[in-house]
Amino acid sequence: MMGAAINVVPLMLQRNVPGIGPYVLPAYLVAAVPAILAAMAYAILASAMPRAGGSYVYASRSLNPYLGFVASFSQWFGLSIAIGVVSYLLAPFLRDIAAALGFEGLAAVLISGPVRVLVAMAFLWTFAAVNLLGIRAYERTLVPLMVLMFLGGLVVIFTGFGADHAEFLQAVADREGVAPALTATTEFDLWKFAAAAVMLFSSFIGFDAIAQAGGEARNPNRNLPLAIGISVIVVGGFYMLFTAAIYHAVPWQYVAARATAEDLTAPGLLGYLLSPGWTVVIVAGAAIALANDLPAMILAVSRLMFAWGEDGIFPRFVTAVSSRHHTPHVAIVASSLMATCGILGSHLAGDFFLGVDILVTSMLVNFLLVCLSLVALPYRNPALASQIRFVRHRGAQRAVGLSGALLLGFLLIVHLAKDLAAPVDAWYFRSTWLWLVVMIVASGIFISKWRHLRHDPDTRRRFSDLPPQ
Repeated sequence: MMGAAINVVPLMLQRNVPGIGPYVLPAYLVAAVPAILAAMAYAILASAMPRAGGSYVYASRSLNPYLGFVASFSQWFGLSIAIGVVSYLLAPFLRDIAAALGFEGLAAVLISGPVRVLVAMAFLWTFAAVNLLGIRAYERTLVPLMVLMFLGGLVVIFTGFGADHAEFLQAVADREGVAPALTATTEFDLWKFAAAAVMLFSSFIGFDAIAQAGGEARNPNRNLPLAIGISVIVVGGFYMLFTAAIYHAVPWQYVAARATAEDLTAPGLLGYLLSPGWTVVIVAGAAIALANDLPAMILAVSRLMFAWGEDGIFPRFVTAVSSRHHTPHVAIVASSLMATCGILGSHLAGDFFLGVDILVTSMLVNFLLVCLSLVALPYRNPALASQIRFVRHRGAQRAVGLSGALLLGFLLIVHLAKDLAAPVDAWYFRSTWLWLVVMIVASGIFISKWRHLRHDPDTRRRFSDLPPQ
């Protein structure tokens, strides 16, 4: 779940939500509440329905097949675009490494248009290959990256809390020869605060990947809820410390001024306080966090496609499994192609936050439907509800589902209103309209498949039971 967003989003939020100023950390704390409720809904449902496809299985068996498809296709689209965004963000980190080592020319080349796109493509398809090679390659890649990522993050935290604004500004003046002027002021604005909380919510979505490969886990009824709980608590706490450390050292006014002109990274800013060697270490840690994002995200989106194919609401060819590596290779490649569109879209839009906006819209819809699934499951499918092994008390389940749905619904309204009110050059730079167009296409696919399925006498049974392992 720990990913690269922590190195970018809390800083670039100053550009995406102008005027948020010093309220980034409080907005993070608020964003954690609906994320925790959504994670609990996932954990409860995962304990009863540990199958590939996670959210699709939960919603299709608790609500109805169409809403299950809407929830999971929204998730697939948002995560696939996010994979492209993560890949596209690699170049600024490589730029910061090159700059720290004194290769200013190389730093400029790395963020030039064609080179940045090619670097992102190479990054994406390398980790698609890791997923194609199977679980052993996945494990050998992901676990070492996770350890290195946390070590790099700890250096950032210690550096941030070890310096104050005066030291940072003096370091900037020493390196650039001019002391930065901090003239910006801001007042608390509830609407901007809510909009910032929505964007920061996107940092917490990694737990959903745990549920997508439920059938491939050992003792999934126990281990899936446990993994979701550990990830939310540990990573959420780490995010708070990380963000607090950055803004402890770097004045928000400086971040806001710089963010309007360029893509910022936490290691790039804290590099003013460190030697080139240590700067390379923390930037490399951030780049590793990017690498850590991709295998799990690619795994998650590919399993969603696989689950659709298994239930017959998507073309069957996506369920093809490699005889050698035992991986759903068609689904992995198809999802990686959509992620490639995310890279190209970020480049053409000139701002990766379009992809982040799409991700937020998609995941809010997904989590909202999953929370409603938790409420509906005992009424729609009491047999599966009886299999819940985590938080068995029905009143507690209902409280988690309803409160999660209400908060997520509120965040969705705030996000859509912000998106529709933002000044853009064309309609396709609004995440709301892009999401709607994609979901209309997806609904067309579902309807064409459902016309055949509804006449099948086994359809009702299929969508009442769990898919085969």
